[in-house]
Amino acid sequence: MTSERNDEFGFAAAHDSPIPYMQRIRDYYLALGYGTPYQWAHYAKVPFQPLNKPLAQSCVTIVTTAAPYQRDKGDQGPGAPYNSAAKFYKVYSGETAKDHDLRISHVGIDRKHTTAEDSGTWFPLPELRRAAARGRIGVVAPHFHGLPTNRSHRVTLEIDCPEVIARCKTDGVDAAVLVPNCPVCHQSVSFAARALEEAGIATVVMGCAKDIVEYVGVPRLLFSDFPLGNAAGRPQDPYSQTFTLELALRVLEAAPGPRTTVQSPIGWSANPDWKLDFQNIARMTPEEIAQRRAEFDKQKAVAKGLRQEAGVERDSTQENAA
Repeated sequence: MTSERNDEFGFAAAHDSPIPYMQRIRDYYLALGYGTPYQWAHYAKVPFQPLNKPLAQSCVTIVTTAAPYQRDKGDQGPGAPYNSAAKFYKVYSGETAKDHDLRISHVGIDRKHTTAEDSGTWFPLPELRRAAARGRIGVVAPHFHGLPTNRSHRVTLEIDCPEVIARCKTDGVDAAVLVPNCPVCHQSVSFAARALEEAGIATVVMGCAKDIVEYVGVPRLLFSDFPLGNAAGRPQDPYSQTFTLELALRVLEAAPGPRTTVQSPIGWSANPDWKLDFQNIARMTPEEIAQRRAEFDKQKAVAKGLRQEAGVERDSTQENAA
């Protein structure tokens, strides 16, 4: 009956809507046997910093959650499984005049419907350079900045965000484009966007997890309804990547106030069934759930060792999340 009505009136499929990541992840980790659901951050008030000057005169940077490739840390190439050894736990910066090999094998991206073979989908530095060359922005900042995917609210808010602000201030940044990948990445860059705005730097988040970013509360969000790991455009699709950054810049310029969300009109696929797969326990067998629990426990042990080496503590209430 539902299918007939959809055909009659031209309705989309019921699941052809933004993936409810917060609920999906909560159910997933409860099914894996972790008893304490992750507590997502939520704010009632949202800061908003208009651009202090026209974008064509502004210094713009990128904040990314992608990690520099580390040759000794295992598989980080296209299609690589989750690799916690490739994670980073302290803010880093890179020169924007150089090319960089950044990977996202360390985060909980969608590994079934995308393979992370094109860094242009998560790190739009080349596209930002082209925007500067044609005068769309004033200049690309001397450095971009890597924001750790910390599950600890306290570490992100009290250590990582102030460090990103300090580095942006040193470079004279007027605006920042923030590009997350995994679910927790979306929360982390939302924290950073809020902090940057409070420090007088305008921001726009380019993201795929709409519910997480809007729940935190950010000034500006460009939402692309794509699998996680593709917030800057479709892979091997230069038009999509150019259009997506341009749309983000328009949101940066034209947002009337905080909590402005614009959805990209570009779709991922004519078939929305890809939205049913990411960490959806309803589509997993008990054997697959057990296997995922074992693999996640192994990756958690690796990550714990890296946190200890980095001197980063995690809040005891923030143990589980993608």
